[in-house]
Amino acid sequence: MQNLKYFLPIVLAAALLAGCGSSSSAKLGNADIAVVGGQHVSQAAFTALLARAKKSYEQQGQKFPKQGTTQYETVKGQVVSLLVQEAEREQEAESMGITVTDKQVTDRLDQIKKQYFGGSETKYQAQLKKQGITDDAVRNDIKAQLVSEAIFNKVTKDVKVSKKEIHDYYTGHKSLYQQAETRDVRYILVGKDKATAQSVYRQLQAGNVKTWCTLAKKYAKDASGENCGKATFSKGQTVKVFDNIAFSAPANKVHAPFYDPTQYKAWFVVEPLGPVKPKSTTPEKQVSSSINTQLLQQKKNQAMTDWATKTTKHYCGGARVKYQPGYAPSPDPCTATTTVTT
Repeated sequence: MQNLKYFLPIVLAAALLAGCGSSSSAKLGNADIAVVGGQHVSQAAFTALLARAKKSYEQQGQKFPKQGTTQYETVKGQVVSLLVQEAEREQEAESMGITVTDKQVTDRLDQIKKQYFGGSETKYQAQLKKQGITDDAVRNDIKAQLVSEAIFNKVTKDVKVSKKEIHDYYTGHKSLYQQAETRDVRYILVGKDKATAQSVYRQLQAGNVKTWCTLAKKYAKDASGENCGKATFSKGQTVKVFDNIAFSAPANKVHAPFYDPTQYKAWFVVEPLGPVKPKSTTPEKQVSSSINTQLLQQKKNQAMTDWATKTTKHYCGGARVKYQPGYAPSPDPCTATTTVTT
């Protein structure tokens, strides 16, 4: 990634929804587009973020919607919603005792500079200019992201996965851990010329492993030649005619050339090596760690969703979010929550 869209609140808001905060609500001022609890969302913040949205459109070679159009109102509503959500998160973080220091912000920014700009301050500043944003704006966005991460960690710190949940998932999804029959083969994808395939076949019949290497490297139309034509296939992995021969022909005997009329439209020469290896199932103990990781993330995401739903209802109740005329998003994020009976 070579741009700073990573820092936009649009990205940050996707990681965390609205949080609860002060039970009181400030009064709308002339310079506000909204108030969230006791916090003001300024016209200046709205204008700055809208300008960044315009710049993002330009970077993607798209025209920014004209004022008065449905598309413009959609973007405008998204910008307002993001600013409101950010204000809610800040208040929620404060109530949870979460603080983010300037050093934490600087440390994260240094990591980003190293990862995306090779540690070059010059390249970083050039990208800021290209994106039309300031270092202060980037730092504010990083702070918001760190706050979001801290809230997520706090909300999900007690989430755990039991051994029973891991076992139940394993038994309920056993097909995910089953391996099909496999067989080792040597093969050469010769190409469209039957005469060449017949010639290769005759040479292999009278040859040995060294002959396989020589001919595979010379004639193979795929990467198999690099391994002397040797490969392992699972049942059903490749085209039907190849699959049938690879799993039914006798071992250690070169099969006569055959043609695939479907995908490759080419001639093959194949020699199965050894017996077909039967189906197998990976034991639960070998995959329990990966299952735990998967389920843990799912449970954390669900805990975060539940928290977000609860806190959004809190903010949407009691007129804690107020909009200046003309700035209320459509649809209003509070509509769904305030119409639900709890």
